[in-house]
Amino acid sequence: MGLFDFVKGIGKKNTAPAEPQAAPATPAEPSAQEIANQLLGHIKSLGLPVAGLSVSYNSTSDLATVKGQVQTQADKEKIILAVGNIDHVAQVDDQLAVASPEPESKFYTVKSGDNLSKISKEFYGDANQYTKIFEANRPLLKNADDIFPGQVLRIPA
Repeated sequence: MGLFDFVKGIGKKNTAPAEPQAAPATPAEPSAQEIANQLLGHIKSLGLPVAGLSVSYNSTSDLATVKGQVQTQADKEKIILAVGNIDHVAQVDDQLAVASPEPESKFYTVKSGDNLSKISKEFYGDANQYTKIFEANRPLLKNADDIFPGQVLRIPA
């Protein structure tokens, strides 16, 4: 558990449908509850396995708090990245419990000019190991070229 920092304002625009809510208010800037609902919908749209999932968002600090139970460290890290790599989020407070704790992956922030082969060469000494990074970030990445500067990726051991 911990607090993870992300770069606010450069993440993907969240296009996942929000969890249904009672009042359909549509201000110019989404409310904290609307952003929390969108983040919840985004995690669910990725099909990541998590029990008791709840997401809250504080618009003053741009902090998203994620709670629930997952089976693996990989699922936990993917949920943190799914939330953190979204436009409005600057920090993720990880309160996810892992049933089978494992060593944590390294996180890497993509720089301009990076691609998965270049990142693979840096971490593994072999550009052809890029598929290991791609698979470690599925379903967050749809293809190997789907990365952007400021995005945070999982780098498995």
